[in-house]
Amino acid sequence: MSSRFIMISRFRTIPGKEQELISMLPQGPDRRLLKSVETPEVIEIRALKDSLTLINLVTEAPQVDNSQIAGLLVADVRREILDFVEAPKDCADLLPRTRYIQLRHVEVKPSMMSAYRKWRDETIFEVVRAHDPAAVFLAYHSLISGVPGVMFLAGFDTDIATYTTAFTDDRYREIVQQAGDTYISGGAEGLYTEVYEGEMAETA
Repeated sequence: MSSRFIMISRFRTIPGKEQELISMLPQGPDRRLLKSVETPEVIEIRALKDSLTLINLVTEAPQVDNSQIAGLLVADVRREILDFVEAPKDCADLLPRTRYIQLRHVEVKPSMMSAYRKWRDETIFEVVRAHDPAAVFLAYHSLISGVPGVMFLAGFDTDIATYTTAFTDDRYREIVQQAGDTYISGGAEGLYTEVYEGEMAETA
């Protein structure tokens, strides 16, 4: 069962240094380390225990003033803590163990959140439920973030082109337009997606 609270840390690296950074970061069953398929960035997705204290969180998080880590980065680490809401396709573990994880973010108008959740269950989630390549699809909401809003974690093991077919056809483009017109702060441009790839060993 997916973790209620997760923290996503983003490490923007010097191009070509992603794997070196991954080798320096802590690993374990409560976290995933993945690299972007498009940009020089590594993310850590970490499941947080309900009992975790703030001091423990700060102590355990990789520090940017570590000389070895700092030398691989081009910007400070960006972190956000998210709270689980629901899952049209849950996972057996705390985090998806698929080869790929896609982050899908939207900022929803607060006054429309209840209506949005009903609408997405009848539209976005229906697409997800019918799309076999989407192995995991989790809906979180920002608890502490500089970029607040809804965050979907989508896990898949197929090639990227096969996975994205359901999210690039005419039906889904209409869904995105509906969301932009009615629910999303900033319109359809308020949505962004990014695909990250993990180590193959993590899917074993």
